[in-house]
Amino acid sequence: MKINYDKTTDSLYIHLSDRPSVDSDEVQDGVVLDFDANGALVGIDVQHASERMDINSLSVSQLPLGQLMAA
Repeated sequence: MKINYDKTTDSLYIHLSDRPSVDSDEVQDGVVLDFDANGALVGIDVQHASERMDINSLSVSQLPLGQLMAA
Protein backbone atom coordinates (compact mmCIF):
# COMPACT_ATOMS: atom_id res chain seq x y z
CA MET A 1 0.00 0.00 0.00
CA LYS A 2 1.22 3.49 -0.86
CA ILE A 3 -0.20 6.85 0.12
CA ASN A 4 0.49 9.88 -2.06
CA TYR A 5 -0.47 13.50 -1.51
CA ASP A 6 -0.36 16.06 -4.33
CA LYS A 7 -0.20 19.56 -2.88
CA THR A 8 -0.98 21.29 -6.19
CA THR A 9 -4.31 19.47 -6.56
CA ASP A 10 -4.85 18.90 -2.82
CA SER A 11 -5.62 15.24 -3.49
CA LEU A 12 -4.72 12.21 -1.41
CA TYR A 13 -4.50 8.86 -3.14
CA ILE A 14 -4.29 5.55 -1.32
CA HIS A 15 -2.90 2.81 -3.58
CA LEU A 16 -4.18 -0.51 -2.28
CA SER A 17 -2.78 -2.52 -5.18
CA ASP A 18 -0.46 -2.14 -8.17
CA ARG A 19 -3.20 -3.44 -10.46
CA PRO A 20 -4.58 -0.79 -12.87
CA SER A 21 -8.03 0.63 -12.31
CA VAL A 22 -10.63 0.20 -15.02
CA ASP A 23 -13.68 1.58 -13.24
CA SER A 24 -14.39 4.27 -10.66
CA ASP A 25 -17.28 5.16 -8.40
CA GLU A 26 -17.67 8.52 -6.65
CA VAL A 27 -19.18 7.39 -3.36
CA GLN A 28 -19.28 10.86 -1.83
CA ASP A 29 -18.57 14.29 -3.28
CA GLY A 30 -14.81 14.24 -3.90
CA VAL A 31 -14.22 10.65 -2.76
CA VAL A 32 -13.64 8.18 -5.58
CA LEU A 33 -13.08 4.44 -5.32
CA ASP A 34 -11.09 2.79 -8.12
CA PHE A 35 -11.65 -0.85 -9.10
CA ASP A 36 -9.70 -3.33 -11.23
CA ALA A 37 -11.10 -5.52 -14.02
CA ASN A 38 -12.34 -8.06 -11.45
CA GLY A 39 -14.18 -5.45 -9.40
CA ALA A 40 -11.62 -5.44 -6.57
CA LEU A 41 -10.87 -2.12 -4.88
CA VAL A 42 -7.40 -0.90 -5.91
CA GLY A 43 -7.38 2.73 -4.79
CA ILE A 44 -9.10 5.56 -2.98
CA ASP A 45 -8.89 9.15 -4.23
CA VAL A 46 -9.78 11.97 -1.83
CA GLN A 47 -10.11 15.40 -3.42
CA HIS A 48 -9.74 18.59 -1.33
CA ALA A 49 -7.98 16.39 1.23
CA SER A 50 -6.74 19.23 3.44
CA GLU A 51 -10.34 20.35 3.94
CA ARG A 52 -11.36 16.84 5.06
CA MET A 53 -8.44 15.85 7.30
CA ASP A 54 -5.21 16.99 8.88
CA ILE A 55 -2.81 15.98 6.12
CA ASN A 56 0.22 17.18 8.07
CA SER A 57 0.02 14.24 10.44
CA LEU A 58 -0.22 10.58 9.64
CA SER A 59 -0.40 7.85 12.20
CA VAL A 60 -0.36 4.13 11.73
CA SER A 61 -1.09 1.51 14.30
CA GLN A 62 -0.93 -2.24 14.50
CA LEU A 63 0.71 -2.63 11.09
CA PRO A 64 3.54 -5.07 10.38
CA LEU A 65 6.28 -2.47 9.99
CA GLY A 66 9.23 -4.85 9.71
CA GLN A 67 9.96 -3.65 6.19
CA LEU A 68 8.82 -0.04 6.45
CA MET A 69 10.35 2.20 3.81
CA ALA A 70 9.86 5.84 2.94
CA ALA A 71 9.65 7.02 -0.63
